[in-house]
Amino acid sequence: MNNVRTVSDTKRAFHTAHTRPINSVYRRVVEELMVEMHLLTVGSNFSYTSIYALGVMTTFDRFMAGYQPESDRDSIFAALCTSAGQKDASQFRQDATALLEAAKGLSVDDAIAALTQQGSAGAAVKDAVQPLVDGATKYSRLLGVGLYTILEACDQELIQDKEKRAELLQGICEPLKLPFDKLDKDLDLYRGNLEKLAMAQETMRDILEAERKQREQRAKAKEDAKLGKDAEAEKPEEAAASSSAADQKASE
Repeated sequence: MNNVRTVSDTKRAFHTAHTRPINSVYRRVVEELMVEMHLLTVGSNFSYTSIYALGVMTTFDRFMAGYQPESDRDSIFAALCTSAGQKDASQFRQDATALLEAAKGLSVDDAIAALTQQGSAGAAVKDAVQPLVDGATKYSRLLGVGLYTILEACDQELIQDKEKRAELLQGICEPLKLPFDKLDKDLDLYRGNLEKLAMAQETMRDILEAERKQREQRAKAKEDAKLGKDAEAEKPEEAAASSSAADQKASE
């Protein structure tokens, strides 16, 4: 009997855990991340690591930035983690944050040394990549994002340079048994999608701002029209009052 969890099972578990609808702008992000995490966990040669957790957390936080209502983000992340049959969201964030903080205290050279199991610095980083060295887990895009985030935490400006980034990645791929071409391509796509999302969010903010101004203009026009009608209604009353005062004066 085949008891392997299906994508439908994972989606059903997700929507059971998070019952509110997903904002349409972000729906594809959530679904793609859900399916990716599912396929990794049901596949062979996968084990949970802190570097994978960092890739998941970074991907979610960056692609879901600006999500409204903001209060739903924690619920969506928790549903993603548990529906894929992995650890709960608090464990993901705890492991990822600890690794990220450890990376921030390293220079790029120390980080590279730790990633390649050399030097004395960066014990947390060494432990994070040990399953790759041992062959206990395989490469995935999310793990690649975790690696990128470690290097980014050490020197954000350096990692932005494509040639220097490629040189750094090539230096760690062989000892970690990673496919450089795939890693490089995945990170280019990751960065490109982040840029597209930022542009889409900026466009959305512009649209919302334009709609807000239109609402304010309509409300002001309506208020001005109302004031105009009230003023017109007051004129006959003022005229009547003036006529009455004139008649009274004449009779005196």
